[in-house]
Amino acid sequence: MDTKQSTFIKYADGILPQEEMLEVKRQQTVLTIGIPKEILKTENRVALVPEAVNLLVTNGHKVIIENEAGNSAQFENTEYTEAGATIVYSHEEVFKADIILKVAPLDNAEMDLLKSRQTIISALNIANRDKAYFKDLSSKRVTAIAFEYIKDKTNTYPVTRSLSEIAGNAVVLIASEYLSNTKYGKGIMLGGISGITPTEVVIIGAGTVGENATRAALGLGSFVKVFDNSIYKLRRLQNNLNERIFTSIIQPKVLLKALKTAHVVICAIHSNNGRTPCIISEDMVQQMKQGAVIIDVSIDQGGCVETSEVTSHENPVFVKHGVTHYCVHNISSKFPQTASYALSNCLAPIILNISEAGGVESMLKSDHGVRQGVYLYNGTITNKYIADTHQLPFQDIDLLMAALR
Repeated sequence: MDTKQSTFIKYADGILPQEEMLEVKRQQTVLTIGIPKEILKTENRVALVPEAVNLLVTNGHKVIIENEAGNSAQFENTEYTEAGATIVYSHEEVFKADIILKVAPLDNAEMDLLKSRQTIISALNIANRDKAYFKDLSSKRVTAIAFEYIKDKTNTYPVTRSLSEIAGNAVVLIASEYLSNTKYGKGIMLGGISGITPTEVVIIGAGTVGENATRAALGLGSFVKVFDNSIYKLRRLQNNLNERIFTSIIQPKVLLKALKTAHVVICAIHSNNGRTPCIISEDMVQQMKQGAVIIDVSIDQGGCVETSEVTSHENPVFVKHGVTHYCVHNISSKFPQTASYALSNCLAPIILNISEAGGVESMLKSDHGVRQGVYLYNGTITNKYIADTHQLPFQDIDLLMAALR
């Protein structure tokens, strides 16, 4: 018996059956993925771990990785070769691949290696890029995707969320380290023990970083105050913690009162439109305790403390007005292997989706979430914030994709 699905066409003399025309599945595209060694000395993460490389190779793709690219994250060359990757010994060779996966943004030397129609997936750190950077990158006619702006089906940022979970736990460990230091702190143990007043931790931002930092600080016994301008986020935080804690909308007078008695201040505001707002003024910092610690996690988007300045893992802190500032923009790089797994878990499925869709262009047409991370499409700037900030020509990515259909 014929099991083919049928439809019917009506003719003047009756109805005749006709086979239904089913959609033919698009043939998968074989991709070449390049993973260069990070040039930035303080960048210890790698975009794909060996297990993810093996997944891609098993699916028929070619992965080219630069010699010792995974060493800082404790992944040896042999682990990558056993996973099926090809090891190359020059930066130039890696940049011949169809898709380049990086962690840190491209620098000027790497930009010179790009070829037309290539796809770059990396961080953008938009606050630290100038007009010349985008003009030079645009002239290469590449497609560039910032992984921190990619969304998933739940309309959240999967890469940012994973790295934020790491950062949220890390900042409490970092705060404890400097608070107990007699040079940068006051020799105080973060938390609380019987008979001694607990340390006070102020957290600005009730997102992923804020929630994980709150859990860690509460677990050590600190008294935690959380500020955010979203009642929904504050309520969600309390529900997730399953306990009532001090929460408040960001009111300057209430915030200042909390800052005056705080031992640690963690700034974890995330902006979806470029730069974060300045929440803590220099005058507020001057009124804080001597030896208090500020950790500005928002520094990759400009920071939300007026006195913040970008620092690195090599020189992570500086003291201003008697307050220790920690303003490292890639905090998760302090834990490179954990962070590399987090990145890899998000980036590998995107590469597989590109293959299944038949290429980057086809995938961007159908995947609205990844499309949100595109800030350059074949040389055209598609991020409105970048275009407006630097007075550059702009085209909406959704309209560009619609025109291609």
